[in-house]
Amino acid sequence: MTTEAPHTTEAPRTVDAPHVLDNPALAALTGPHAHFAERRGRVLRYPVDVTPWLALPDEPDTDDWADVAALAGPEVPLLGFRGRVPDDWEVTERIEGVQMVDDGVIPAPDPEAVRLGPADVPEMLDLVARTRPGPFLPRTIELGTYLGIRRHGALVAMAGERLHPPGWTEISAVCTDPVVRGEGLATRLILAVSHGIRERGETPFLHTGAGNTNAIRLYESLGFRQRRTTVFATARAPRRFPVA
Repeated sequence: MTTEAPHTTEAPRTVDAPHVLDNPALAALTGPHAHFAERRGRVLRYPVDVTPWLALPDEPDTDDWADVAALAGPEVPLLGFRGRVPDDWEVTERIEGVQMVDDGVIPAPDPEAVRLGPADVPEMLDLVARTRPGPFLPRTIELGTYLGIRRHGALVAMAGERLHPPGWTEISAVCTDPVVRGEGLATRLILAVSHGIRERGETPFLHTGAGNTNAIRLYESLGFRQRRTTVFATARAPRRFPVA
């Protein structure tokens, strides 16, 4: 006589499928922004005068961290990296952030917005220095379209495009001169930049600090939703590594 083992049914485990925005810098530098990529092994970065974004593999190994130090050290920006930093690296700065994606944005061109070009970069750098929206460097404008609003000839607000993973474009450098805050210029520029992105058949997304509650409320009111948390960190490579 045999006894059958009781039949049990175990619910299948669900694993979140990888998404192109999980590692947006890597997706951009191996995709639409490949012509910007500086590479060492499996590590890529943008030129230092374009943007500090660095692209690591999803699970970097010891050799990858040595390449990070050689390519970008000794102080390494780890923007959007949520993995584990090796114990012998010193994390010198860490800011919690969020990634937000278009979930009902109603884009619209803006009649007052003008496209900014290389000749406008000095004014753009000055506006960024006064408002501190995040990194904007002399060649950041090469990453995509930047729009601005001028008053009496002076640039008082701007927004534009940064990372470009396949099918997506990041909105970045959203800033407004304090003298015109409260007039809704940031909202208008976000919607205008989103309009250009949507016209290309792509989807807008953006990053901001988790503690920047005013910005998060604004983005949510425009139709963005939080997709995931992220981290903006800086780490110092150990002295045993040769560095850039």
